[in-house]
Amino acid sequence: MIDQDLLRAYAADLGVALSDAQLVQFDRYAELLCEWNEKMNLTGITDPYGIVIRHFTDSLTLCQYVKEGATLIDVGTGAGFPAIPVAIARPDVTVTLLDSLKKRLTFLDAVVEALSLPCVTVHARAEDGGHSPDLRERFDVATARAVAALPTLCEYCVPFVKKGGVFVALKGPEVTEQLADAKRAAKVLGAAFRADDAMQIPVNPKADEEVFSRRLVVFEKTAPTPKAYPRPAAKIAKKPL
Repeated sequence: MIDQDLLRAYAADLGVALSDAQLVQFDRYAELLCEWNEKMNLTGITDPYGIVIRHFTDSLTLCQYVKEGATLIDVGTGAGFPAIPVAIARPDVTVTLLDSLKKRLTFLDAVVEALSLPCVTVHARAEDGGHSPDLRERFDVATARAVAALPTLCEYCVPFVKKGGVFVALKGPEVTEQLADAKRAAKVLGAAFRADDAMQIPVNPKADEEVFSRRLVVFEKTAPTPKAYPRPAAKIAKKPL
């Protein structure tokens, strides 16, 4: 379905070497995504080029922040981005996929089984999972590719990260105006801003003029998150940090 040579080249540009077997896994993932998308709303991007670039390559930008043997949680994972591509490319990483919608997790369970991936799915809202003893401050990396503002994402995601670990948010250019508030929120939550990595990925591999911008914003966990956080969703929405 997908152009495997194209994905291999884009991954290599990110320092990620994909084997033939891994490329087959990516291809099967794309097939399952399109098949299940006919039954439920998983993504608006179903063309092969779009999947390779806006889903797979975009997700693999996270790999640079995931150390060998790390534990990773994808908060509000949706159709599995960015965590499933990372799990395919990095079989050394133990991945937890957290989402509040059961039918999305049913899809992800099917993907995990079909691709034989070392992933666990968890059905929970982020603000509840963040207080679970099994999940709170248990992960080397938390990530999210959600549309929420960055300070809000910090409150949802930082509680999952153990001291010395990182929260990496995959955001767009709009994040610039959110950074100051996010830095203050992170400090309250026991984390510190570490990086704002800007990347550009061509949308059409046959034309250089069109690109999309990805910003990977990194916060390091420096101290335990106070027990009051994350707050209930209604309080977060009413009064963001």
